[in-house]
Amino acid sequence: MKTRVSLQSGVSTSLSAGLLAMCFTVGGGLGLHTRLPQSAEARPTSAAQDFNPQRGFTHVAKRALPAVVAIQIKKRTSPKAASSFEEEFLRHFFGGRGFRHPPKGHGAPGEGGEAMGQGSGFIISDDGYILTNNHVVGGADEIEVKLQDGRTLEAKLIGTDEKSDVAVIKVDDSNLPHLDLGSSEDLEIGEWVIAVGNPFGLSATLTVGVVSAKGRANMGITDYEDFIQTDAAINPGNSGGPLLNINGDVVGINTAIYSRSGGYMGIGFAIPIQMALKIKEQLIQYGEVRRSKIGVLIQELTPEVAEQLKAPAQRGAIVAEVLPDGPAERAGLRAGDVVLEINGQPLDSSADLRNRVSLTSPDTEISLKVWREGRALEVSVSVEPMEGRRRPRAQRAPRTSRSSAALEAFGFDAQDLTKTMARRLGLRRVTGVLISDVERGSAAARAGLSAGQVILSVNQREVASVKALNKALKRAGETALLRVWSDSGVRFVVLSR
Repeated sequence: MKTRVSLQSGVSTSLSAGLLAMCFTVGGGLGLHTRLPQSAEARPTSAAQDFNPQRGFTHVAKRALPAVVAIQIKKRTSPKAASSFEEEFLRHFFGGRGFRHPPKGHGAPGEGGEAMGQGSGFIISDDGYILTNNHVVGGADEIEVKLQDGRTLEAKLIGTDEKSDVAVIKVDDSNLPHLDLGSSEDLEIGEWVIAVGNPFGLSATLTVGVVSAKGRANMGITDYEDFIQTDAAINPGNSGGPLLNINGDVVGINTAIYSRSGGYMGIGFAIPIQMALKIKEQLIQYGEVRRSKIGVLIQELTPEVAEQLKAPAQRGAIVAEVLPDGPAERAGLRAGDVVLEINGQPLDSSADLRNRVSLTSPDTEISLKVWREGRALEVSVSVEPMEGRRRPRAQRAPRTSRSSAALEAFGFDAQDLTKTMARRLGLRRVTGVLISDVERGSAAARAGLSAGQVILSVNQREVASVKALNKALKRAGETALLRVWSDSGVRFVVLSR
């Protein structure tokens, strides 16, 4: 069973059986969960070599706890917003039980009150810079930080980045205890990690587990994902706290859990510290993150598509579309190119390519290793600033069938694409064939084709008419690699019968 979940960012995702929950406590009660949906040889460290099972992780606790803070936020709400907030909370998360209302009397008469929440953070410099999550402090009107020595300080919001869920705040103090930053890139699956934070408002809580996976992406939690997965217990209130290695160095920011109940079920996710640091630097310098692009739409390289393209690897990213007048077009990239490496480093996924490009400084030249028509090529691309404009959603085309029976074997009908139809769909080009109907349970339906999509090519040859599409599918036989446009972008689809 799959549950469709609408995320804070406005993105939706399908999650099997469980749900993703942001670990942020609201209202000071039992916690609102905003439900969202390579291994090298082991490298011994001095702490690992000196690890004493009888003393456990006391060395990490002594080092980390003084630098981990509890964050409390206040957000002014109108009566209508507060009421809507409470009703949604009750209905989705506790079935009408366990909700603690925002405190009364903090707002102006007739203007509502204050929504309160709490999370975690950790000090990264002796002058008071603190890393946490955007979903902990984003939109807050007041932020207070409680230190382990009992002091409560007012914090200033330096910057937040919703797309990665990283935020930076600062307190005005000096000589503060702070954590050293480790390397998330050097983390290994199976390595000990320690989560520290304030779950359910219980301060200075430490839990231990291992790295259970790396490079988790396409989870629908944030726009840019490369999560560390761990079984160290993470609960509401842990959001923004550090994930530490056995030396006590920060390797991640605890962010979300996978849960059917809203509580810990053995799977938690942390933002890698290497990604967080690049974002932190921009937030401190600019107050925002300035991302870059190369002007392509990409998709995951699956084994099925890799086989059709005869690619030498099953990891990487496929260029589904090259946008006009962009760096990629000027560099000679083509639709159907498989990107295998960036700057000499192998790619794990399309998300890996997207993350690396987005955090590269504008006007920097990057080197891509691509696979094209049976051979590897090196392509240099100069990245440019991302404008931040969204791709417009297209309207669906009419489902009038004009195709011949030759397409029936794959279970769909199509019609020639006219200039009027292309304009209604928001297409920049007219070349292609419009899918007008897809038979339920057919090969086309199983491949994810639907009415309103446009087939641009078959086996990397453009098709400009239904007649050309028929010929191309007959020539392909039982399996064909289609390049398909939809209102969410361009992607490659393997069509098999």
